[in-house]
Amino acid sequence: MFISDVWAVFDTEGLWRIILLSLGVSLSATALAVLFGAPLGAALAVCPIPGRRILVVAANAFLGLPPVVVGLALYLLLSRSGPLGVLGLLFTPGAMVLAQTVLALPIVTALVHAGSADLRAEYGAALQVDGATRLRAIPHLLAMARLQLATAVLAAFGRTVSEVGAILIVGGNIAGYTRTMTRAIVLETSMGNLPRALGLGFVLIGLSIAVSTTIFAYGAREGRWW
Repeated sequence: MFISDVWAVFDTEGLWRIILLSLGVSLSATALAVLFGAPLGAALAVCPIPGRRILVVAANAFLGLPPVVVGLALYLLLSRSGPLGVLGLLFTPGAMVLAQTVLALPIVTALVHAGSADLRAEYGAALQVDGATRLRAIPHLLAMARLQLATAVLAAFGRTVSEVGAILIVGGNIAGYTRTMTRAIVLETSMGNLPRALGLGFVLIGLSIAVSTTIFAYGAREGRWW
C-alpha cells in the first residue's frame, strides 16, 4: 500500500509543475554561475588583478556559505524598502535564481581557479611563446580545463538543486509559482504525507543521478575519467 501511494505521486499534475520549476531555477542559476564564475576563476589564475589573493581566499571561504544568510541578505536588498525593491523580484522565481546563483558562484570560481592555476604552471610558458597575452590565455586555459569545468558545473548544480533555505526566504512557498521539490518535500513531511514526500525525493535523486551521469559520460568520452 505504501509503495502504491508513492507511485501515485507521479500521476499528479502539480508534481510535474514542481519538477519543471525546480529544473528551470537550478539550471538557470548554474548557467549564470558558470557564465560569470568560470572566466573569473581563470582570470584570477593568470591576471595580476588588484586584491587577487583576497578574492581567491573569499571564493574558497564562501564554498560553505550559509544559505539562510544569503537569503536574508537578498531579502533585505529585494524588499520594497531595499535598494533593489523597485525590480519587484521578491517572492518570484527570479529571486530564487539569484539566490542560487550567489551560492553556486564561489564553487565554480574556486574550482576553475584551482584547475586553471595548475594548467598555467604547466603550460603558461608555452602560451607566452605562442604570443598569447594574459587575457588571451584565459579561453585557452578554459578549453584545457574543460574537465575541471565539468566538475564545477556538476558541483554547482548539486548545490542549487538541493537548496532550501535561501529560496524559501526570497521565493516563499507559493503553490504553482515558487514551490520547488526541496520545499515541497519539507512541506509534505511536516504534514505527514510521507508517500508524497518520498516520491518527490526519488525524483530529486533521479535528476541528480541523470546530471552526474551526463557529466561522467563526457569525461569518459574525453578518456580522462574511469
